[in-house]
Amino acid sequence: MTNLLNMRTLIFVISISALGAQLLHADKAATQIDLTSFPAETVDNVVVPTPSEVFNVLDKLGSPNWKGELRSSLGQNSGNRAQVALLLGTVIAEGFIAVEAEDAESVKQIGREVLTLASAINVRKAVVARSKSIVDKAEARDWSAARQELDGALQDVRAAMTELNDEDLAQLVSLGGWIRGTEVLTSIVRKDYKPQRAELLHQPDLVTYFNRRLAGMNPRLKSSALVERIRAMLVEIEPLIQEKGGRNISIESVEKIHTMTNELVISITSAEA
Repeated sequence: MTNLLNMRTLIFVISISALGAQLLHADKAATQIDLTSFPAETVDNVVVPTPSEVFNVLDKLGSPNWKGELRSSLGQNSGNRAQVALLLGTVIAEGFIAVEAEDAESVKQIGREVLTLASAINVRKAVVARSKSIVDKAEARDWSAARQELDGALQDVRAAMTELNDEDLAQLVSLGGWIRGTEVLTSIVRKDYKPQRAELLHQPDLVTYFNRRLAGMNPRLKSSALVERIRAMLVEIEPLIQEKGGRNISIESVEKIHTMTNELVISITSAEA
């Protein structure tokens, strides 16, 4: 297979998965991802591979200290539906990080927390089987299967929310995962900065997508303090990820993006959010 050309959807795919996509197999060591190689779904003209597809490629990119990126706490449920949906997104993103770290106890804890948070937004039935399977796969240390179950849990949550006419909350789940994923990516990139790694942050289409979805949300959700903070952050991030057309994004910009996403994760995971 030819060298993979672009990895702009790395973080977005931690938070959104496509239905019916096939696993990607690469014959050569990869440094980037060519989005055209994925037989994935397109959402508003944004290519969306599954998280499992991307992590199959990430396996070939080296060995970041994934365990060091895990949070000591998954956060607290404030009872606010917007915060709970965002928190669920960060927890699902944490699941993929825990799988990369091959940390069975963390994966099991995350599987249980997914069920708890899904219950808080009335989609428990959609993830009961997945939650149990995530725990079972982690106990068996079947990491590939655990990834697929996390993919499935995300699909099931989003489908259940759509059935309940809660598409706005489904978008917040996706956004929470994207923010947590971006925080982790910038953490990894800044620890071993190389221009080609920083290029992974060049994802203007995704920022535009999220801005559009937030702008069209129910006014009640859109006016929440957390969502307003996220909208302000997206405005600040946009010029940073487009720096020099996405080529050679500076270490200073990586640090700024990391700080912004880290502060938001802290807000999302706080019971006072």
